[in-house]
Amino acid sequence: MNFLNPDWPAPPGVRAVFTTRQGGVSAAPWDSLNLGDHVGDVPAQVAANRALLAQASGAKPVFLQQVHGSAVMPLDGNTPNGLQADAAITSQRGIACTIMVADCLPVLITDTEGSAVAAAHAGWRGLAGQQGSGVLEESYESFRALAHKGRAQAAINTIAWLGPCIGPTAFEVGAEVRAAFVDNDPAAAACFTTAASGKYLADLAGLARLRLQALGITQIFGNDGSPAWCTVGDASRFFSHRRDTGLRGNGFGTTGRMAACIWLE
Repeated sequence: MNFLNPDWPAPPGVRAVFTTRQGGVSAAPWDSLNLGDHVGDVPAQVAANRALLAQASGAKPVFLQQVHGSAVMPLDGNTPNGLQADAAITSQRGIACTIMVADCLPVLITDTEGSAVAAAHAGWRGLAGQQGSGVLEESYESFRALAHKGRAQAAINTIAWLGPCIGPTAFEVGAEVRAAFVDNDPAAAACFTTAASGKYLADLAGLARLRLQALGITQIFGNDGSPAWCTVGDASRFFSHRRDTGLRGNGFGTTGRMAACIWLE
């Protein structure tokens, strides 16, 4: 199967993958490895694609009902699919924290000891959160409590990987999105440029890096905002809600979902 394997210094026993749209059984427009069960695809084909992911990874992926919030779900062997949350954590082996995306940013977290793993769904709403605290802050606090018993120095041992997302030349947003970040952190202004339309172009991965750095996490790998990471710009490899909504003009973004997974072997 055509997966992206994170290039980061994860310790032995920590595994992670990011799926592409290639290698599954779904027909167009969900072709072919669509993992989303909420986008109109045939349920049996989604189930077959999820089975392919489980077989290829050797882990049990647990899929969430993501709502662009900041709730974090602890996972164990009995956790069913479909619980509402936008992040997951676990210290149990063989259980994959799994985040579905089609433009939003997936963030994977572990530490140099391989004590636990976490995955977060960082669209702009979940990333911004409330009063400067969103899904990454909640994910890190839950991860720190699980892996390091809440110790403050845990940040120096934590490593994060940012997966593909809508890139900074494609993510046009309104002034309210910029204000949601800049009002809480003036440094976030550097992640916005003025678009020809008068709106703004946002660097979602750059905003996530700022949030992680503010938590004391300095070992951050993956998406650097360059074109190779942009889901909109590579239709052969990536699903993109914004790109495919524009192409189809249906307002619903008929497209599939990819997944970022992280687990302990």
